[in-house]
Amino acid sequence: MKTLLSAAVWAVAAVAAGAQPALTVYNQNFAVVRERVPLDLKPGVNVVKFTGATRMLEADSVVLRDPTGKVSLRVLEQSYRADTLSQGFLLSMNEGKELDFFVRDQNGRENILRGKVIRSGYTPGADGSETPIVEVDGKLRFSLPGVPQFPALSDQGVLKPTLTWQIEGTQAGKLEAELGYVTAGFSWEAAYNLIAPEKGETLDVVGWVTVSNTSGQSFNDAVVKLMAGDVQKVQPQRPMGGMAMRKDVMYAMAAQEAVTEKAFDEFHLYSLPRAVTLRDRETKQVEFMRATGVKAPVVYVYDGARNPTKVAVTREFKNSTENGLGLPLPKGRTRFYRKDDSDGRIEFVGEDNIDHTAKNELVRVKTGDAFDIVGERKIANQGSSKFQGQSEQSFEIKLRNRKATPVDVKVVEHLNGPNWQVMEKSNEFTKKDASTIEFMVPLKPDEERTVTYRVRYEWR
Repeated sequence: MKTLLSAAVWAVAAVAAGAQPALTVYNQNFAVVRERVPLDLKPGVNVVKFTGATRMLEADSVVLRDPTGKVSLRVLEQSYRADTLSQGFLLSMNEGKELDFFVRDQNGRENILRGKVIRSGYTPGADGSETPIVEVDGKLRFSLPGVPQFPALSDQGVLKPTLTWQIEGTQAGKLEAELGYVTAGFSWEAAYNLIAPEKGETLDVVGWVTVSNTSGQSFNDAVVKLMAGDVQKVQPQRPMGGMAMRKDVMYAMAAQEAVTEKAFDEFHLYSLPRAVTLRDRETKQVEFMRATGVKAPVVYVYDGARNPTKVAVTREFKNSTENGLGLPLPKGRTRFYRKDDSDGRIEFVGEDNIDHTAKNELVRVKTGDAFDIVGERKIANQGSSKFQGQSEQSFEIKLRNRKATPVDVKVVEHLNGPNWQVMEKSNEFTKKDASTIEFMVPLKPDEERTVTYRVRYEWR
């Protein structure tokens, strides 16, 4: 057995002097945290405590290393304590024992009751707890008889979530180690505000990112990156203690600096331009993009098979540099506003969601359903053709424009199966894929038009 030459024990504060924490937040409700941990190793076994970890740390994800690569750190043992001192925790540590309970009666007199803790009711990591049971004078009470008085603090409890390492030191030396780990309790999402004039087909786009921290730990002046994409992540089976989100929302404007973006592996990584303080149970928003004059024509879409009477109002724009954009857009909610020329104010006219959208791809979002454009769709005829293994259907689609301006309506039709052929049609169509065709139908003010077509299916 190897002889231990010495054992050095010391604690490391949550944030070392001059060290700047770094966070990479994923839009799948987790983050990677990097901290600098100063180590002063002695020969033998060194016991180091770090009190700046989150409550939702995945303990087996911890990496402690020398970023310079000069020192090889050998961690003999690691322990993680997330149950910080609380009344419930201390009650659980004293189950089966007697405690003093401080009681003040209705006249203000102070008394001490002696009671035995039968059940604390405390469950680590749970959102709620059971009712405690205390025996007083041979009778059970399903509540605390007063304020419990606990023995002095021992090493069984911790004030903050704590990582403890036993590190083997082959020689004495100081270094700034890097601590990295995966933790739940972080999330981020994008949101887009799109503002259109009362008339015209352009948009102004303002993009926000909202970062939330419910990890149980605050991070001061952190370097923050945001990872967009669907990263493969195995969900942990252990329960995560729930904490209420604080209601205050902090806004941080990027000013003249801008969020930068780069492709990273198969994903996109966005870096905030300045250090951000992200407190526990805080939500913070940062503007990450702004574009003006984005060409986004209104497209009316009638998909009668899915919505027989409604004509959808959509906006389509290309995410390109030429169109004032060109930044890969993370998924998020889009809110539409239109300016009212009569008073200059903007009015909310609808919202939708977009998926992750690469540069130069088309963005299509729905703002609502048209009030003054109506569609009707029916099967005019169906049955078998004169040839065996074939069937036919005839469709009739009516569109009415009650607006005072002309419109173009895109009629989307879904065909059942890949082996089809349109035998007759009143309008030209575009084949979008193996089972979808589209008709573009112009309508003058107060005009009604009918689209008909007959399709033949082969089943052999």
